[in-house]
Amino acid sequence: MKLLNKSQLNLAKVDKQFFPFFHVENALSGDFDPLDLVNDFPDIKSGGSFPSDNLEEGLIKKLVQELEGDKFKIILEDKLEINLKDAEAVTTLRGFSRTKDGKVHTDSQSKIVTVLLYLNTNWDNTIGNLRLLKENNNLDNYIQEISSKYGNLVAFKVTDNCWHGFKPYEGKRLSIQLNYIYPKSLNAHKFRHKLSSLFKKIKSGSSS
Repeated sequence: MKLLNKSQLNLAKVDKQFFPFFHVENALSGDFDPLDLVNDFPDIKSGGSFPSDNLEEGLIKKLVQELEGDKFKIILEDKLEINLKDAEAVTTLRGFSRTKDGKVHTDSQSKIVTVLLYLNTNWDNTIGNLRLLKENNNLDNYIQEISSKYGNLVAFKVTDNCWHGFKPYEGKRLSIQLNYIYPKSLNAHKFRHKLSSLFKKIKSGSSS
Protein backbone atom coordinates (compact mmCIF):
# COMPACT_ATOMS: atom_id res chain seq x y z
CA MET A 1 0.00 0.00 0.00
CA LYS A 2 1.30 3.44 -0.95
CA LEU A 3 -1.66 5.75 -0.46
CA LEU A 4 -3.47 3.91 2.31
CA ASN A 5 -1.91 3.84 5.76
CA LYS A 6 -1.71 0.09 6.35
CA SER A 7 -0.35 0.36 9.89
CA GLN A 8 -3.22 2.59 11.02
CA LEU A 9 -5.75 0.33 9.34
CA ASN A 10 -4.30 -2.72 11.06
CA LEU A 11 -4.47 -1.02 14.46
CA ALA A 12 -8.15 -0.12 14.16
CA LYS A 13 -10.44 -1.74 16.72
CA VAL A 14 -13.77 -3.24 15.70
CA ASP A 15 -16.92 -2.23 17.58
CA LYS A 16 -19.44 -5.07 17.52
CA GLN A 17 -22.00 -3.89 20.06
CA PHE A 18 -24.69 -2.88 17.56
CA PHE A 19 -23.16 -3.90 14.22
CA PRO A 20 -19.52 -4.55 13.29
CA PHE A 21 -17.58 -1.47 12.19
CA PHE A 22 -14.19 0.17 12.52
CA HIS A 23 -13.04 3.76 12.12
CA VAL A 24 -9.61 5.18 11.23
CA GLU A 25 -8.81 8.89 11.44
CA ASN A 26 -5.53 8.78 9.52
CA ALA A 27 -6.29 6.18 6.89
CA LEU A 28 -4.11 7.84 4.25
CA SER A 29 -0.33 7.86 4.08
CA GLY A 30 1.56 10.99 5.06
CA ASP A 31 4.07 10.44 2.27
CA PHE A 32 2.27 12.75 -0.15
CA ASP A 33 0.60 16.14 -0.06
CA PRO A 34 -3.14 15.83 0.70
CA LEU A 35 -3.86 18.67 -1.71
CA ASP A 36 -2.38 16.64 -4.57
CA LEU A 37 -5.00 13.99 -3.91
CA VAL A 38 -7.86 16.42 -3.35
CA ASN A 39 -7.01 18.42 -6.49
CA ASP A 40 -7.16 15.18 -8.47
CA PHE A 41 -10.72 14.50 -7.34
CA PRO A 42 -13.30 14.88 -10.13
CA ASP A 43 -15.12 18.20 -10.28
CA ILE A 44 -18.52 16.91 -9.17
CA LYS A 45 -20.97 19.76 -8.69
CA SER A 46 -24.20 17.82 -8.35
CA GLY A 47 -25.55 15.28 -5.91
CA GLY A 48 -25.55 11.54 -6.33
CA SER A 49 -22.96 8.82 -6.76
CA PHE A 50 -20.64 8.69 -9.75
CA PRO A 51 -18.90 5.51 -10.95
CA SER A 52 -15.14 5.24 -10.68
CA ASP A 53 -14.83 3.16 -13.85
CA ASN A 54 -14.05 6.10 -16.11
CA LEU A 55 -11.47 7.81 -13.92
CA GLU A 56 -8.42 8.99 -15.78
CA GLU A 57 -4.94 8.09 -14.58
CA GLY A 58 -4.00 9.91 -11.39
CA LEU A 59 -3.92 9.68 -7.61
CA ILE A 60 -7.65 9.13 -7.19
CA LYS A 61 -7.61 6.19 -9.59
CA LYS A 62 -4.60 4.74 -7.75
CA LEU A 63 -6.42 5.16 -4.45
CA VAL A 64 -9.49 3.38 -5.79
CA GLN A 65 -7.26 0.56 -7.02
CA GLU A 66 -5.76 0.22 -3.54
CA LEU A 67 -9.19 0.22 -1.92
CA GLU A 68 -10.27 -2.55 -4.29
CA GLY A 69 -6.96 -4.40 -3.93
CA ASP A 70 -6.22 -7.66 -2.15
CA LYS A 71 -4.32 -6.13 0.78
CA PHE A 72 -7.23 -3.96 1.86
CA LYS A 73 -9.68 -6.77 1.14
CA ILE A 74 -7.81 -8.99 3.60
CA ILE A 75 -8.03 -6.28 6.27
CA LEU A 76 -11.80 -6.05 5.76
CA GLU A 77 -12.21 -9.82 5.88
CA ASP A 78 -10.16 -10.22 9.05
CA LYS A 79 -11.66 -7.34 10.99
CA LEU A 80 -15.31 -7.76 9.99
CA GLU A 81 -15.18 -11.57 9.83
CA ILE A 82 -16.55 -11.76 6.30
CA ASN A 83 -15.68 -13.73 3.17
CA LEU A 84 -15.10 -11.59 0.08
CA LYS A 85 -13.54 -14.27 -2.10
CA ASP A 86 -16.27 -14.27 -4.76
CA ALA A 87 -17.65 -10.78 -4.11
CA GLU A 88 -17.42 -7.94 -6.61
CA ALA A 89 -16.01 -4.54 -5.65
CA VAL A 90 -17.99 -1.48 -6.75
CA THR A 91 -16.58 1.99 -6.03
CA THR A 92 -18.38 5.29 -6.44
CA LEU A 93 -17.52 8.93 -5.75
CA ARG A 94 -19.52 11.77 -4.26
CA GLY A 95 -18.54 15.41 -4.48
CA PHE A 96 -21.60 17.37 -3.43
CA SER A 97 -24.12 16.89 -0.66
CA ARG A 98 -27.75 17.96 -0.99
CA THR A 99 -30.08 18.80 1.89
CA LYS A 100 -32.14 15.71 1.05
CA ASP A 101 -29.11 13.43 1.48
CA GLY A 102 -28.16 11.76 4.72
CA LYS A 103 -31.53 10.36 5.71
CA VAL A 104 -31.32 7.48 8.17
CA HIS A 105 -31.08 4.15 6.38
CA THR A 106 -29.40 0.77 6.22
CA ASP A 107 -27.60 -0.31 3.09
CA SER A 108 -29.05 -2.72 0.57
CA GLN A 109 -28.80 -6.36 1.53
CA SER A 110 -27.12 -7.00 -1.82
CA LYS A 111 -24.03 -5.46 -0.17
CA ILE A 112 -21.68 -7.31 2.17
CA VAL A 113 -19.66 -4.37 3.39
CA THR A 114 -19.55 -0.60 2.97
CA VAL A 115 -16.41 1.52 3.21
CA LEU A 116 -16.49 5.33 3.24
CA LEU A 117 -13.37 7.47 2.92
CA TYR A 118 -13.62 11.25 3.30
CA LEU A 119 -11.29 13.71 1.57
CA ASN A 120 -12.30 17.14 2.86
CA THR A 121 -9.42 19.37 3.92
CA ASN A 122 -10.18 22.25 6.31
CA TRP A 123 -13.43 20.56 7.31
CA ASP A 124 -14.89 22.34 10.35
CA ASN A 125 -18.58 21.56 9.99
CA THR A 126 -20.53 19.94 12.80
CA ILE A 127 -23.25 18.91 10.37
CA GLY A 128 -22.52 16.62 7.44
CA ASN A 129 -20.68 14.15 9.65
CA LEU A 130 -21.81 10.55 9.37
CA ARG A 131 -23.45 9.09 12.44
CA LEU A 132 -23.62 5.37 13.08
CA LEU A 133 -26.88 4.88 14.92
CA LYS A 134 -28.39 2.71 17.62
CA GLU A 135 -31.89 2.96 16.15
CA ASN A 136 -33.65 3.84 12.91
CA ASN A 137 -35.41 7.06 13.86
CA ASN A 138 -33.07 9.21 15.94
CA LEU A 139 -29.95 10.88 14.58
CA ASP A 140 -29.02 12.01 18.08
CA ASN A 141 -28.85 8.49 19.47
CA TYR A 142 -25.61 7.50 17.84
CA ILE A 143 -22.82 5.00 18.47
CA GLN A 144 -20.15 7.18 16.92
CA GLU A 145 -19.90 10.27 14.75
CA ILE A 146 -17.44 10.08 11.86
CA SER A 147 -15.96 13.37 10.74
CA SER A 148 -15.94 14.11 7.00
CA LYS A 149 -12.44 15.50 7.48
CA TYR A 150 -9.66 14.34 5.16
CA GLY A 151 -8.38 10.85 5.94
CA ASN A 152 -11.34 9.60 7.96
CA LEU A 153 -12.39 6.10 6.96
CA VAL A 154 -15.19 3.94 8.28
CA ALA A 155 -16.00 0.37 7.27
CA PHE A 156 -19.03 -1.58 8.42
CA LYS A 157 -20.65 -4.91 7.79
CA VAL A 158 -24.05 -4.52 6.17
CA THR A 159 -26.69 -5.86 8.53
CA ASP A 160 -30.40 -5.36 9.12
CA ASN A 161 -29.62 -2.75 11.77
CA CYS A 162 -26.58 -0.90 10.36
CA TRP A 163 -28.47 2.40 10.65
CA HIS A 164 -26.57 5.53 9.63
CA GLY A 165 -27.13 9.04 8.34
CA PHE A 166 -26.19 12.68 8.84
CA LYS A 167 -27.90 15.99 9.47
CA PRO A 168 -28.90 17.92 6.33
CA TYR A 169 -25.90 19.58 4.73
CA GLU A 170 -25.56 21.24 1.34
CA GLY A 171 -22.20 21.90 -0.21
CA LYS A 172 -18.95 20.36 -1.29
CA ARG A 173 -18.35 17.05 0.51
CA LEU A 174 -15.84 14.68 -1.05
CA SER A 175 -16.04 10.96 -0.38
CA ILE A 176 -15.23 7.61 -1.92
CA GLN A 177 -17.54 4.67 -1.27
CA LEU A 178 -16.47 1.06 -1.74
CA ASN A 179 -18.96 -1.79 -1.58
CA TYR A 180 -18.52 -5.50 -1.96
CA ILE A 181 -21.57 -7.06 -3.59
CA TYR A 182 -22.99 -10.57 -3.13
CA PRO A 183 -22.46 -12.33 -6.49
CA LYS A 184 -25.70 -14.32 -6.22
CA SER A 185 -27.93 -11.44 -5.18
CA LEU A 186 -26.78 -8.90 -7.72
CA ASN A 187 -25.09 -9.24 -11.07
CA ALA A 188 -22.15 -6.93 -10.50
CA HIS A 189 -21.45 -6.47 -14.18
CA LYS A 190 -24.97 -5.23 -14.86
CA PHE A 191 -24.80 -3.07 -11.73
CA ARG A 192 -21.66 -1.34 -13.00
CA HIS A 193 -23.09 -0.97 -16.48
CA LYS A 194 -26.26 0.61 -15.11
CA LEU A 195 -24.29 3.09 -13.03
CA SER A 196 -22.03 4.00 -15.92
CA SER A 197 -24.93 4.55 -18.28
CA LEU A 198 -26.60 7.00 -15.90
CA PHE A 199 -23.74 9.43 -15.58
CA LYS A 200 -21.46 11.21 -18.00
CA LYS A 201 -17.74 10.52 -17.93
CA ILE A 202 -15.97 12.19 -15.03
CA LYS A 203 -12.43 13.47 -15.24
CA SER A 204 -9.75 13.85 -12.63
CA GLY A 205 -7.73 16.93 -11.89
CA SER A 206 -10.43 19.56 -12.21
CA SER A 207 -11.72 20.19 -8.69
CA SER A 208 -9.19 22.76 -7.51
